[in-house]
Amino acid sequence: MSKYILVTSGVCSSLGKGVASSAIASLLESSGLKVAMMKCDPYINVDAGNISPYQHGEVYVTEDGAETDLDLGNFSRFTNINLTNENCISIGKVYENVIRNERAGRYNGRTVQVIPHITDEIKRCIRHLGTTSGADVVIVEIGGTVGDIEAVPYLEASRQFAREMGKENVVSIHLTLIPVITGGELKSKPTQNSVKQLQQVGIQPDILICRCEAPVEESLKKKIGLFCNVSAESVFVSPDVEKSIYELPVIFHEQNLDSKILNKLKIMNRTTDVHQWTDFLNKLNHPESKVTIALVGKKDYLDNCYKSVQESLFHASVTGNNAELTIKKIDAETLEKTNDIDSFFKDTDGIVIPGSYGQRGFLGLLKAVTYARENKIPYLGIDLGMQLMAIETARNLCNWEDADTTEFISNSTHPVISLPEEQQGPSDGVMKLGSSSVKIVEDSKLFSIYNSSLITERHRSKYAFDRHYTKDMNDKGLYISAMSASDNQTEAFEWQNHPWGIGVQYHPEFISKPAKPHPLFNSFILAAINCNKK
Repeated sequence: MSKYILVTSGVCSSLGKGVASSAIASLLESSGLKVAMMKCDPYINVDAGNISPYQHGEVYVTEDGAETDLDLGNFSRFTNINLTNENCISIGKVYENVIRNERAGRYNGRTVQVIPHITDEIKRCIRHLGTTSGADVVIVEIGGTVGDIEAVPYLEASRQFAREMGKENVVSIHLTLIPVITGGELKSKPTQNSVKQLQQVGIQPDILICRCEAPVEESLKKKIGLFCNVSAESVFVSPDVEKSIYELPVIFHEQNLDSKILNKLKIMNRTTDVHQWTDFLNKLNHPESKVTIALVGKKDYLDNCYKSVQESLFHASVTGNNAELTIKKIDAETLEKTNDIDSFFKDTDGIVIPGSYGQRGFLGLLKAVTYARENKIPYLGIDLGMQLMAIETARNLCNWEDADTTEFISNSTHPVISLPEEQQGPSDGVMKLGSSSVKIVEDSKLFSIYNSSLITERHRSKYAFDRHYTKDMNDKGLYISAMSASDNQTEAFEWQNHPWGIGVQYHPEFISKPAKPHPLFNSFILAAINCNKK
């Protein structure tokens, strides 16, 4: 039977609960345990697919095509878990399941209520993951903040679940904030109040993790333990890391957090091996070269919306190439208005344009593609970044001034990007989601990177290159180097007579890990470093 760790947070949002949960999962995996993870989101949306990235950040796509919270990206990068739709639920999905059951008559005419029906469904989802995954330990991150009205069903379900499973099978971890006020004084009152709110719904945390920007003295831990009804040895600190979130597993291990959790769960005789993280941090702290990458996108997208892309560049720089990475974020709308594009890219060694939606900043993105092509700067385009290569070639080399994507201009006379023929109709296109096979052309640069003619990659796209324009692109030096195995849609472009210019329709950023960088990012960073040396 699986054991469970329930992770909540209080005081304020964005304390790093997902990262802390992922670091704990990594430590438990390193001790030889099989771990599963679940994110319980409080929003009423059924999934993250239709939520604005401006509000909620990146949509992380799992292997089976689930559109999930960006925290699942952290789950994936810190662990070896194969994430699916079952690793993420929203209160909207829970209500949808309950309503479907009610419509099917499965409640035998009873009045359907939050308690017991919604809470029972939440508990069922948690137990189901434990059963189907065969995990020794399941870590459940409860989204939101204690005290939020949206979190109430999850907290009540957590209380019931812990009571039903027994103390030796469930550990409750609560993440809080210790603010530092004027004069450097650390204040524990917000943590005390947060724990009291949790106790009021019937949950007594076993372990506290206190986020703080300054060192926390033992005396303060004892005070927190006294007022929060936990031992001082169960109060841990999550400091602001200096360089990388991947410092956190080592920091937690040095505080014996993993040992405390294992002892509370009665899991004995385990030794945690953190060499994967110490090796990574050693490379991070002793780089042999430097590389600067321009990340071009809409201003609102440039932080959390491209989280996986930034992490993938980081993995490839540190592990893959032993380099110190600087990411220069460039707003496409600002680029659109400038006449001095050199000033934006003069210190960069490579340019990345990730996927995005909407026409805003489109001309600025095109400028960046042209600059990379003409100045022989290594370029990686993902999703829209790949489609822009075709549009830029059509406009600037084929001289089709109105060439475009039908996502933006429906009546273009040269729609080089459009909905695939089999998808055009009343549905207005179907999103291609999840992992699928990609065939690589054997004499391409892409083949030399993967060293394989058949790969599997994650997808999240609706529009595709119109293959009627293949010869026109080839004639101007833009070659197709990969196609989907299922329907021969274009999956990758390459610039000929260019040191490194590749665009891919798929999303390689979703499968990169710190210890195993994605080969495409590895090759791109290496090309950028070589460009720097010139």
